Amino acid sequence: MIKKGNTVKILAGDDKGKTATVLTVLAKEGKVLVEGINMKKVHKKGTKEGQKGQLVEVSHPIHISNVSLVK
Repeated sequence: MIKKGNTVKILAGDDKGKTATVLTVLAKEGKVLVEGINMKKVHKKGTKEGQKGQLVEVSHPIHISNVSLVK
């Protein structure tokens, strides 16, 4: 069973073979949020008048079947 704080190895995707720490487990969706894995660029709008928008990299969840617990 994979829990928050465990170290996991990525089995599939662009980050295959990397190891990282679990930040959150989304049990209902069957996904996990892993630190620094599956990073996507998100456009952020400027919050105040005259402030510019930004490109921010955010970690997205991956399916729990694509990770393996490392002991």
